[in-house]
Amino acid sequence: MSGLVLKLGPKERVLINGAVIENGDRRSRLSIVTPNANILRLRDAIHPEEVNTPVRRVCYIAQLVLSGDAEPKDARIQLMRGIEQLSQVLTDPDSRKILNTATAEIQNDQYYQALKLLRALIPREERLLSAAKYQ
Repeated sequence: MSGLVLKLGPKERVLINGAVIENGDRRSRLSIVTPNANILRLRDAIHPEEVNTPVRRVCYIAQLVLSGDAEPKDARIQLMRGIEQLSQVLTDPDSRKILNTATAEIQNDQYYQALKLLRALIPREERLLSAAKYQ
């Protein structure tokens, strides 16, 4: 994650290599220059009880890599399988583009970018599940 810039709001928390860091009372920017640091914005984190849909499960795996709780090598296989399964259901062009880009990010060990992309599918999945519920 060389060259990552985090813009933090007041009192915002971030997990960096297992340590929770809380910003002060004003907005700030942190430049992360250490390559391959494990970084996760806690506002973006998915709580284990919220991992109840296919997209959230794939996001959670990426999140575990970022928090340092999963080995990237092991997680990569699970992420690729999960993305493959999602691609069989999310067939619209926008979803396909997101899934293809997330796959490329995972192959390049860019798990933060992959998580960011995959999280964009959560509202779409919620709409599909909601529509299916009423059919």
